[in-house]
Amino acid sequence: MAAALRTDVGKVRKQNEDAAWMDESKGIYVVADGMGGHLAGEVASAMAIGEIRNMAEKYDVASISVLKEAVLAAHAAISARARENTTCMGMGTTISAMWRGGHYMYIAHVGDSRIYRMRSGCLEQITQDHSLVQELVRAGIITREEAKTHPRRNIITRALGTPGKNAPDLLAADMEPGDLWLLCSDGLSGMVSDEDMERVLGSGESLDRMADRLLEMALEAGGSDNVTLILCRSEEV
Repeated sequence: MAAALRTDVGKVRKQNEDAAWMDESKGIYVVADGMGGHLAGEVASAMAIGEIRNMAEKYDVASISVLKEAVLAAHAAISARARENTTCMGMGTTISAMWRGGHYMYIAHVGDSRIYRMRSGCLEQITQDHSLVQELVRAGIITREEAKTHPRRNIITRALGTPGKNAPDLLAADMEPGDLWLLCSDGLSGMVSDEDMERVLGSGESLDRMADRLLEMALEAGGSDNVTLILCRSEEV
């Protein structure tokens, strides 16, 4: 699978607490968005990526159970570091990871980073946000349109390294030749609408050009957060 990765500190933050990594030969792609005290978010996201890389070194065949174990190992490692080091207290990270296995993308997801699939001109969000506003939408208290501008839309309800329920959502999304897959932190999805992302991904341009354009749009919209994305295309399945 051909792929393009972009990350940027944005126009407001002083450091980039996002992290991303991919192994195109094994079809593994992951984005993490860290949070916490000074530099601690950067530590948490890097540790989460590190556990996925460890998994990739040990296993050649895609497995959703192995992917789950890697995410849970990241949660345990981040929690332990936060307990041992006061400068890391309260740190955590989202993670959205996928691993190609045959006709499917195996996905593990925690937090409000996202995975989308573009097929036949239609963009679909594959993961569900673990966020306060998403809980309100599911409960019918607010609409999806209201969620986009809700003052507490940045509050997440699940993150690696934090107390409470942090097990990943696990799913297998089917693949077809020509599908486009987008993994991104909320620095992209919170600044650029799904409709605008769909327009870019339907342009027929190269992966590199589309990735550049998505990053540019997030920055043009204000760049209030770190922006990270991976864009890849399903070829023969």
